[in-house]
Amino acid sequence: MTDLPQRSTRTRVLVIATAGTLAVTAYAALGAVQILWLNPRAAVPGLALTEIADEVAAAGESLGTPSVIAAMSLGPLLALGVLIRAAVRTTVTPRGALLQYLGLLALGAFVYFAASFGPGMALADTFGISGADYSPWAGPLYLTSLASILALIAIAVDGVLRRRSEPGHNVSTSFR
Repeated sequence: MTDLPQRSTRTRVLVIATAGTLAVTAYAALGAVQILWLNPRAAVPGLALTEIADEVAAAGESLGTPSVIAAMSLGPLLALGVLIRAAVRTTVTPRGALLQYLGLLALGAFVYFAASFGPGMALADTFGISGADYSPWAGPLYLTSLASILALIAIAVDGVLRRRSEPGHNVSTSFR
């Protein structure tokens, strides 16, 4: 009977780790598609992606496909590491796994911005436009990161409140 709570916690950790890995991978995939396909097409309507790439190359610029793929692969690789760690180590808690995946999703906005900067500037320099996102599909990425940051804050506040409500908790020594 004592294995049941342990097994239940273990199952929750693996479910969170699997879902987290899928979420981070989906975020990265959408980010790469946004940078390399959706945004160029929205920024220069009327041209095919190959025509856009040809114009960018003719201007001595590059959409930076290898660097975009490399940057957007960081999150899924880290998520896979968290998944492997969760599968191998029995000390990982559901809360710990959740915090790690929320952190990766929160950091996704910074990685997306960094990965999209070069291609955006290449489009701007080639076509005389702004280097900003033209496609609306960056919005869900930024909103996901924002929601993850808010969830991290909520979990932190919850942890502090739970700790303060524990019997024997001395408020006067909490902030030393």
